[in-house]
Amino acid sequence: MALQMMKLVIEATVNTTVDPANTRFFHVTTTETAAGATLTIDAADFFQDDGTAVTTLPTLETDNSYYNVYVNGVLQMDGVSTYTPGATGVGSLDIDVPAGGDPILANSPVVLEVVNYTPSSTTTVAT
Repeated sequence: MALQMMKLVIEATVNTTVDPANTRFFHVTTTETAAGATLTIDAADFFQDDGTAVTTLPTLETDNSYYNVYVNGVLQMDGVSTYTPGATGVGSLDIDVPAGGDPILANSPVVLEVVNYTPSSTTTVAT
């Protein structure tokens, strides 16, 4: 008999779900941040959708998350901000105002949107 490859024949179905958790944090600036300067917003300086104070900024899930920053309702470019998760005194958002650009004016709304995905899969093997 000639040599042949021996292999299993299996049928399987995989169901994958990806559940996003979208959290928004709000801040209104109290002073102007000049061009070339950095606006730092501590976790405690944000408030949530329901108006309650924020105590902790969530961790970004590795390879399953992102954050967006809006100033005066305008989405800001990647690389202008630095997000640090954590509690008051640790968690913060830094916005570097580009030199030669316009300042962030006092009373400007800043919105931080954090999206974390929780993927899960189940595999059913047919018998």
